[in-house]
Amino acid sequence: MLLVLALVSFFSFALVSVLPGDAASVIAGEDATPEQIEIVRQELDLDEPMPVRYAAWLLDTVQGELGRSFQSNQPVADALADRVPVSFELTVLAQVVALSIAVPLAMYSAYRPDGVVDRVSMAVGFTFAAVPHFVWALILILVFAGGLLSILPATGYVPFLEDPPANLRTLILPTLTLALGEAAVYRQLLRSDITASLQEDFVVLARVKGLTNSRILFRHVLRPSLFSVFTLAGVNIGRLLGGTVVVETIFGVPGVGQMVFQSVQGRDYPMLQGALLFIATAYVLVNIIVDLLYPVLDPRLRHAG
Repeated sequence: MLLVLALVSFFSFALVSVLPGDAASVIAGEDATPEQIEIVRQELDLDEPMPVRYAAWLLDTVQGELGRSFQSNQPVADALADRVPVSFELTVLAQVVALSIAVPLAMYSAYRPDGVVDRVSMAVGFTFAAVPHFVWALILILVFAGGLLSILPATGYVPFLEDPPANLRTLILPTLTLALGEAAVYRQLLRSDITASLQEDFVVLARVKGLTNSRILFRHVLRPSLFSVFTLAGVNIGRLLGGTVVVETIFGVPGVGQMVFQSVQGRDYPMLQGALLFIATAYVLVNIIVDLLYPVLDPRLRHAG
């Protein structure tokens, strides 16, 4: 984990350093003189070589100091503390909605292969998976926030503690935007795994013993079929925590993704580097947690020794 984070932080720092544009010029303003720009560059240590700046940043980071924003002078840690819960809520809601759609469809499709539900859900799922997020965002805004229905806000965000119903209402469209494509992939993957599990000997034995189809599906087939979906969901949680740049920007959701977008626009290197470090850390941690939870799904792993 530490090796991965070190490599990610170094290469992301290097990529941030070669972004087009001059951060000192952006911060100093359009009317700044060359002398003023040079003063800003020296104050922010932007005149130092990249390896020197990375070493200084890394030393501060391991001590818990992520630096301050070039634009607002806000501590990066405070900005992340404000934005991480927003991205986390959006990610969890999207995963819950995606799994709520995918699991029932996958189970029924595997139980009734080549039926109407199986064929329709597969065709619709391929469409959802093929269309990019920003296209679904625009379609949903047109349908539910534009001239057709106008029942949901197109942009904006209300904190959960301030007004829970309003909070959920502002997150419906971004949640659906993320969930539709995820649900299609989950459904297809879980259907294949359930179909394979239905051919196992323990399912034949369960049928011989007279167990009902619903008990066989829910009790004996679903759990061992969840490994692939469980792994993919964990990977997606780590990815979506900071990878919803387009969705958060379109819907005006103040999460980590929007923070990345604004930092790139403003050449705010400390904010951008802090956000990238969080994304990498979240991705690695979620995958470790998923690995540790495998024995919960399959008791055989607990007794493998």
